[in-house]
Amino acid sequence: MSDRVPQGFLPFTVPRHAFIPRQAWARPEWKEESHWIDKDADPDLWWSTVYSDSVIITQIDDGLTELTEETVRTTFNLTCSSSAPNLVFTFLELLGARPGHKVLEIGTGTGWTAGLLAESAGDEHVVSIDVDPALSAIAARNLAAAGRSPRLLVRDGALGAPEHAPFDAVHVTCGVRDIPYAWVEQTRPGGRIVLPWTALQRIVALTVHADGTAMGRFHGECSFMMLRDQRRPPDGEVPPDAEDVESESTADPRTVAGPSPGRTAYLAGVLPGISVFGCDTANGGFMAILHGGHSHARVRDDGQRVLVEQRGPRKLWEEVVAAHQSWVDTGSPDIERFGLSVTPAGQQVWLDSPENSLRAIH
Repeated sequence: MSDRVPQGFLPFTVPRHAFIPRQAWARPEWKEESHWIDKDADPDLWWSTVYSDSVIITQIDDGLTELTEETVRTTFNLTCSSSAPNLVFTFLELLGARPGHKVLEIGTGTGWTAGLLAESAGDEHVVSIDVDPALSAIAARNLAAAGRSPRLLVRDGALGAPEHAPFDAVHVTCGVRDIPYAWVEQTRPGGRIVLPWTALQRIVALTVHADGTAMGRFHGECSFMMLRDQRRPPDGEVPPDAEDVESESTADPRTVAGPSPGRTAYLAGVLPGISVFGCDTANGGFMAILHGGHSHARVRDDGQRVLVEQRGPRKLWEEVVAAHQSWVDTGSPDIERFGLSVTPAGQQVWLDSPENSLRAIH
């Protein structure tokens, strides 16, 4: 079958199908099951998936393992994908790149978003970086097939591209925990930086100011593969000789660790580097997992008692319970009231205005 879009499909300005391999793993929208797509074996499914709001996985294990229907089912190390189109267009709308804008993209991946940026700003104005030379080479072929030719660089994206700065916009397609200040330095005042901030699993859209700071608000939820040099938390490993300490708690883990975007934003400000995940368990129970600061905690509510198991130098459960109470005492602000600032000294979450930065309590 040719690569002309079949009748009934509405192609994008830069055709997504030019960036999808003949075989890949698809994660559809909503809660449909993930599935294998093969253009030769089932072209109708391949085309319908490509032009749906599906995430399409194109690489696992940094390319060290061949992507097959069998291998993708047995790994958690998904390392390249074509993001769901609705999320892609949300990022691009927040970025606001226009004709003539100089744009830096961090994470070329398949090359599709680089092509969309080139369509908006002009090929000669877009620089896209990927640390993986194999991915960059594939993206170059994909872009050529789509008739686009942005500049592609192979390097650590955290360094940016100072030789091509200043940029009007920085588009980041990989998850970031610690925002590299180089991106702020390489963006002109008034320019935009849009990225997935993994502390909240949300989009943050920053505007760069003349004083060398960048600040902005949080937007929709998202989940992206990590920037490679930030895959492991800098202080996340628990010492191997740490002792397990068990105790019971009177705090309700559903209240302290259940889903609440506002509380999560507050915790990211007062307990930076600490991750909190909560989930329901069998028989109506609930479990919370806390990690960071060379420490780990697991909290289980079985309906009879709340058992706390902790390892490492910090008592994370007690810290998170105290931070939760502080959020409640502040009025339980929701996510819309929070924002993020990036300065040469680091990044800070703020409440209502950048002048009201949250202070770490540990």
